[in-house]
This record gives sequence, C-alpha cells and structure tokens, in this order.
Amino acid sequence: MKNNRLLFAVFLLSTIVVHAQLAEGPFDQMIIRGVILINGNGAPPLGPVDVVVENNVITQVKTVGYPGVEINDKRRPVLKEGGKEIDAEGMYLLPGFIDMHGHIGGVSQGADWDYVFKLWLAHGVTTVREPSGRSRDWTLDLKQKSAQNKIIAPRIIQYTGFGTGAENGINTPEEARSWVRANAKAGSDGIKFFGASPEIMEAALDENKKLGLGSACHHAQLSVARWNVLHSARAGLTSMEHWYGLPEALFDDKTVQDYPLDYNYQNEQHRFEQAGKLWQQAAKPYSEHWNWVMEELLALDFTLDPTFNIYEASRDLHRSRRAEWHEDYTLPSLWRFYQPSKISHGSYWHFWGTEQEIAWKQNYTLWMTFVNEYKNRGGRVTTGSDSGFIFQLYGFAYVRELELLREAGFHPLEVIRSATLNGAEALKMDDQIGTIEVGKLADMVLVDANPLENLKVLYGTGAIKLTSDNKVVRVGGVKYTISNGVVYDAKALLKEVKNMVDQVKEEENFTLSQPGVN
Repeated sequence: MKNNRLLFAVFLLSTIVVHAQLAEGPFDQMIIRGVILINGNGAPPLGPVDVVVENNVITQVKTVGYPGVEINDKRRPVLKEGGKEIDAEGMYLLPGFIDMHGHIGGVSQGADWDYVFKLWLAHGVTTVREPSGRSRDWTLDLKQKSAQNKIIAPRIIQYTGFGTGAENGINTPEEARSWVRANAKAGSDGIKFFGASPEIMEAALDENKKLGLGSACHHAQLSVARWNVLHSARAGLTSMEHWYGLPEALFDDKTVQDYPLDYNYQNEQHRFEQAGKLWQQAAKPYSEHWNWVMEELLALDFTLDPTFNIYEASRDLHRSRRAEWHEDYTLPSLWRFYQPSKISHGSYWHFWGTEQEIAWKQNYTLWMTFVNEYKNRGGRVTTGSDSGFIFQLYGFAYVRELELLREAGFHPLEVIRSATLNGAEALKMDDQIGTIEVGKLADMVLVDANPLENLKVLYGTGAIKLTSDNKVVRVGGVKYTISNGVVYDAKALLKEVKNMVDQVKEEENFTLSQPGVN
C-alpha cells in the first residue's frame, strides 16, 4: 500500500505547472548538500548530511562528514545528469510542517486561497488539515489541484463540518449515520464536529470510526454540558480542537460553567470573556480527578490540537494587533474583519481591558500545564493555527503557535516533533511524511539559521540580531519549502503576497490604522 501511494504521488508530479521565479521542479533527482538535519522524531541535529530525492521520494540520507572538517567528495552521493543540487552548507533541514487547523481563507475575511497558500508555503507548511471550510466540493477541488501541482499549494486534508448540506439539520441517530456515509462517499477525509445531542454524536462518531476516517471537534458551549471531550474520545473522536470541553471534563464540583446570569452566547464579549475564566473552575493540576481524565485520554490514544495562538489576543490585545507583519502582509479586508464588531466571529473587542487579559493569562497557565503534562506522559500534541481570526495571519500564526508550545514547556525538539511527526501520526500519514527518512515523500523546510536556538527565525520577517560590528540585521526566514517535489522560494512567495496587499491598498487608498483613531 505504501509503495502504491508513493508511485501515485510520483505519477501526479508529471503534470507540474512551473511558476517562474517562485518554484522549480519536480526533478528526476535532487540532492541537498551538507545540511544539518533536524529530523522531527526528537533526535538532536545531525550534520553535515546529503539528502537525495528521486521523483519526490527520499532515497538517501547520508552522513558525509564532521562539523568544521572539509567533506571528502568521494563519500558523497553522485548527482545525475539533469539533477538539481542545493548547496545547503550551514543551513538546517526539517520535515515539512503540518498545520492541523488551517482554514483556507474566508468570504468574510476577503482572503482567497491563492493568498493563503502562499503564506503557508512561505512558512514551511506543506500539509494542512482544513476543518469545515467554505464547502466540501470547493475544498476537494483545491485538494485535487494541489495534488496534481496545478496550483501553488500545500497538501490538503479535507474535513467537512458535521451536518453540512442537511436541509433540516441532523435530528436522529440514523440521519447522523446516513450523513457520515454520504460524506465518506463524496471523498472527504473526515469530519469537524461542533457538538450535538449525545445520541447523535455517538452515532456519527461510531459510523465515522467504522469507515476509518479522521475526526476533530470544537466542543461548542451550546452542547458541552452534556457531551464533553471524554464522551467524544470514548465514542471514537480522534482529536480535539482548542480546549473547549476539556475543562468541563475536569469539573469535579459542578456540571455547568459558572455563567453570569445575564450571559448571552451570541454576545462575543460575553462568550470570550467568560471562556477566560473557565480553566480556573476545573480540577486543580495533578489532583486525583485531573490525573484520572488525563490517563483516560492517554489510554484512548487521543490527540490534542490546542491552537494556543488563536486566543493570544485575549491575554495581550496590543501585541497581537500590532504584530509587525500586518503592515506588509495583511489584506485590508482581513484587517477590517478583525476590528470590534457585534457580528464578526472573534471580533469581541467591545470593551476589552486589563481584567479580561489577566484572567486569560491565568487561563493559559492552567491550559498549558495540562498540555505539557499530556506530552510528558506520552500523549500526542499537534500544531494548529486556526488563522484568519483574532489578528492571527496565515503562516505567521503557525510559527507563533510553535513559540507558544515552547512557552508551555516543550523542548524545541519536542516543538518540531509536534509540528511534523505528531501531525503525520494523527493523520495516519506517518509512513509518508513527518520525518526525513528513506522511502518517505520529500516534504522539507530549509532554513539558513538554527530554529532550535530561536524559533523566530522561521517567521517570514525573520529575527532581529545585532552583529559584532554593531549593526541591526534580520536573519532567517524560511529559504526554501519543498512540497510534492517542487522547490518553492519562500521569500519570493512572500514578495508576491506583499505585492497583492500593496495593490489592494493602492486601489482602496487604505492605511492600516487603529479602531477609533483618525
């Protein structure tokens, strides 16, 4: 089965459309020379190595010397006629990143797929699990075009929002099972749940599990009082998004969140302000109940996809609003979508202040404690961004998620494993992607600075550094992203995005500004 998938991938590469100055390839053979390898499996860096790729499949990972010692060329793999060679001496090679929660833009945001895909690839994201997009057929069409290299895009794993297309909703267990079967027949890779009545959730998850498809759930507060993360995991859910439903499973003195009596779920300020107080209502870290919930989730091989970054504005609105990349890379329509609003999801800045931010900082401390300990006990934690909301920009937000995993207590090597191998395992694709090994596909990220020392070098804007002669410079930024055997120039992709944004700004005479400021 593995070989068949690889041969199919190789066949698809023959239809590549080469985009001048943005991408090259695929090649019959490609050798990345003298690179330092960070393999994604938790192993420390190793180098120099030569990595040989033939028809998008890694065929050799060969150690060719020692640091600071001249390499003996006779020990190196031979470049065939017509092959591509990349001199990567002093650079770092990582497996392609997997974004487990990536929305392909949005109509309300005014962000289309071309803009989003270029930002992802410019930050090393080669595989995206798209949960509940604009429509199943729209996403599946992009998935096919990506697989055939007809567009500049990462690999797409498509999940349909549960009940999408059901005229009157899903009202019985049999309707749930029927919908799940139809979704699988349509070619979907899985389902994104938001919650429903227990009997419907149980039927849908059971049917989906029988079909061998993946599943994710944002345990919406409208359903979580009767169906939390533990119920979903027992019923066959493979991963949870964000953290809703987990504190509720950790309640030991109540069954319902302590809502103020004037709370209204449709009021975004109410919704997010009270969510910032939720973890403090859960069982204390390392208590009997806290440990019991964790151990059961571990026994069920359950995956946590925390998406820390998407809530970060809740604890520091000014930081998120003024991130340096907004000026060059955020579309005016997306910037407007982020502003205070009573109708835009996630634009909950009705009157956000110190008290709300302090509550959310305490929330993060407890949330990160659970996630880090889950990892320490052998649990799978993946990396997802959920960009396009709350001042989080595609690609850039993914790197921020890596930094927040580090803040939670992950060693940088554990952070990279979360972004690569863990995601591949969660998608049941670890025989194809997730590490750089012979026989796997050539999804790779090449960076000219060490991301273990400073994850900020993965940002498209790079990291600020003072040189020995007292000059301020920018270092890093992904140099090349290799996906489906195609070598993408990450900095050229970013330049293309900036040109898109500049053109719209000029047409609209738009200037980035703060709300309420003339």
